[in-house]
Amino acid sequence: MTQTLNSPWIKPAMESIDRPPLVHCTTMPEVRVQIDALDDVLVPLLVQRISYMSQAARIKQHVHQVRDEARIQAIVDRVRKQTVDEGGEPAVVEAIYRGMMEACIAFEHREFVRLRNGSEAGAAP
Repeated sequence: MTQTLNSPWIKPAMESIDRPPLVHCTTMPEVRVQIDALDDVLVPLLVQRISYMSQAARIKQHVHQVRDEARIQAIVDRVRKQTVDEGGEPAVVEAIYRGMMEACIAFEHREFVRLRNGSEAGAAP
C-alpha cells in the first residue's frame, strides 16, 4: 500500500521538520553556511529513510520484490510534482532521487540477503 503526504503516519513527521528560511547570500561563505544548515536537516531524514529500507527487506518475501519499478516511477512522479509546487527544478530533483533510490535499493538488497543468510549488516560490496 502506498502512503501519500496526506497519510496520518507521514503528516505529523513532516510538520515537525524545521525548514531553514531561504536567505539571500552575497558571498560564497554565506552560501556554504546555508548549505551546511540544510545538510543538518537532510542527513537525519536520509538516515531515517534508509532505516525503512531495512524494514522493507525484512517484510518482503522474495528478492525480486526489492526493486519495484512501479514504486520508483510513483516516487519520481510525486517528487517532480512537489518540486514544481515548491518552485524548484524537477529534472534536478528527479536525478537526485533516482541516485538515492538506486543506493537504497542496493542497500535493501544487501539487507534482504543478510537477514536470510546472517551475513554482516548493510556492508557494502
